[in-house]
Amino acid sequence: MQVVPSKSRLVLALSLAFVLAFGVMAFGGCAADDDVDDPVNGDPVDAVPGGTINIGWIPWDEDIAVTFLWKALLEEQGYDIELTQLDVAPVFAGVAAGDLDLFLDVWLPVTHSDYWEQYGDSLESLGVWYEGAALTIAVPEYVDIDSLEDLPGNEDLFDGRIIGIEPGSGLMRVTREEVVPGYGLDGYEVIEGSTPAMLAELDRATSNEDPIVVTLWRPHWAYGAYPIKDLADPQGLLGDAEEISSVARPGFSAEFPEVAEWIGNFRMDDVALAELSQLVIDEYGAGQEEAAVEEWLSDPANRALADSWIN
Repeated sequence: MQVVPSKSRLVLALSLAFVLAFGVMAFGGCAADDDVDDPVNGDPVDAVPGGTINIGWIPWDEDIAVTFLWKALLEEQGYDIELTQLDVAPVFAGVAAGDLDLFLDVWLPVTHSDYWEQYGDSLESLGVWYEGAALTIAVPEYVDIDSLEDLPGNEDLFDGRIIGIEPGSGLMRVTREEVVPGYGLDGYEVIEGSTPAMLAELDRATSNEDPIVVTLWRPHWAYGAYPIKDLADPQGLLGDAEEISSVARPGFSAEFPEVAEWIGNFRMDDVALAELSQLVIDEYGAGQEEAAVEEWLSDPANRALADSWIN
């Protein structure tokens, strides 16, 4: 066996150390795209934000619009987004139980007060994104009635029907429990159904200039699409202006701090929300929501607004 002189052994050792050190640096650089060690406890943590987020939603038009908007924005940031449509009560229960991650359409202090009283303590509030929301009952502009006080005695004009939406909604509860007895509307039947069905009835009636009474709310794109007006509510039974906010399941902000912050930055005004909702609901329709959001985001002003929430 050949013996390496001491100087040669030193050079060889230094060379091997250099190669090993360079290899660790090189392979370490490749690994940075996957996991890195937590500097506090050494546990592996994700180096790039991501994960799956399940957003619960109800078929209210503004909720459909903003839910698909946030689906697009969060997917741009590398998250996998699942959407679950339910009635409002199961959505609240699902978020409170942790089965759903987010709900973006909480109306307070009136519309969803029952659900908030039941589940509010189990929800994380992420912030208000729209102010001045209101429950309404509306008729066409060509109908010579301007107040809820004018409805009694005109049952025949409207076939004795008030066209409503989903039976579990706060709007239907307020209409049945407050508006009908308060204004003596016992001669009317409040028709339970769905928001799309109500809008189809409204479209048919206004196309033929027929009388109709519908339950509605602001903000809603229907006010720009149809010749309709709100009936005055002198007793204030539909409630004052409300706020629309976003909520999350317990622990969501700790698991997804960036997303919680972005949604906390979320704000929309009447113009932006009406334009988005009309594209998603009226112009594109069911099944084409993602294409509608893509068109809305293609406008530089809308893209700048969305970027401001995230950046």
